[in-house]
Amino acid sequence: MTDPDLPVPSPCRRQCQLHPIDRVCLGCFRTIDEISDWARLDNPVRARIVGELPARRAAWEKAPKRRRF
Repeated sequence: MTDPDLPVPSPCRRQCQLHPIDRVCLGCFRTIDEISDWARLDNPVRARIVGELPARRAAWEKAPKRRRF
């Protein structure tokens, strides 16, 4: 159980690599906007983003190779 008074931590894995076309970090799979706005986002929005990240990673791994570096 998480403490609702504590902010949802950043999912940053310190493996930042921003895809130049999709503008998504290939380390945590957040968009550039989500990364830059993280400190201003409230907990429900942060939790929603964190919850979406596994599906984003899975979709990326299934993406055509043309999208990869």
